[in-house]
Amino acid sequence: MAQRFGGKYSPQGEDAPDQGSYRGAVRTKAGGRVNLLFIAPLPLVWQAFSGGATTLLLNLIALGLLLLAAWMTREGIRAQEAYAARRVARKPAVPRKMLGSALTGAGLGLAGFAAGGGLIEPAIYALLGAALHSFAFGFDPLKDKGMEGIDAFQTERVARAVDTAEGYLKEMTAAIKRAGDRQVEARVERFQSSVRDMLRTVENDPRDLTAARRFLTVYLMGARDATVKFADIHARSRDAGAREDYMRLLSDLEQGFTSKTRKLMEGNTTDLEVEISVLRDRLQREGVRLDNTV
Repeated sequence: MAQRFGGKYSPQGEDAPDQGSYRGAVRTKAGGRVNLLFIAPLPLVWQAFSGGATTLLLNLIALGLLLLAAWMTREGIRAQEAYAARRVARKPAVPRKMLGSALTGAGLGLAGFAAGGGLIEPAIYALLGAALHSFAFGFDPLKDKGMEGIDAFQTERVARAVDTAEGYLKEMTAAIKRAGDRQVEARVERFQSSVRDMLRTVENDPRDLTAARRFLTVYLMGARDATVKFADIHARSRDAGAREDYMRLLSDLEQGFTSKTRKLMEGNTTDLEVEISVLRDRLQREGVRLDNTV
């Protein structure tokens, strides 16, 4: 069956190839070993039906604890990746990976007790399970990042604004998946890259938040709402006109965000030049000779 490929010269292609959809993307660690955590405790289902009612209950509770531990671990890794990607970030409100370690120990200990191992062996299983889980996946971030020596009020404002903007981006991603159009999904990812460029710029200089607030609230909220509406329409009718309008909207928004980010960065450079000039004048008044070639 023939397949249509988009591109610069295709009848319905964009003006330029979609480059940069995955710019800055980092492979997530919330897979692989984490997925094994969901599979490893499944044999407890068969173990639960090998004895009486007490064995059944204990094994099912142990299974639930281990699956909850796997989920907490995965969410903790995602939270840590988001923390690492940002220059200014607050520590996770809930230490999910550490809770995952505790739940893993509790689940293994309960499973050992259900198997009739007395008290010592289940305690050993619990301690070893929690320790090995912590060794394999580490601990959650335990302190705020990028807030040392900076006005706490300003950094708190930036952190709240970035959290809100990231929430809008997540809602856009969840909504556009319903449309079932991979090319549109890639276009949304490219737009989100331009938004995150602005977020990083604001994090680097919290003074830029006032100038960028409209983009990070009104415009981004509008982009989220438009994405939700487009996804609903496209999933039902595959309306080509709605798709074209939405792609054009993304292009306009991306251009606006990119232009604003560039202006913010230029403003930061100008501020630095002014500060250097003032410092040079002050040093010269103090009788310090400067090499102008530096």
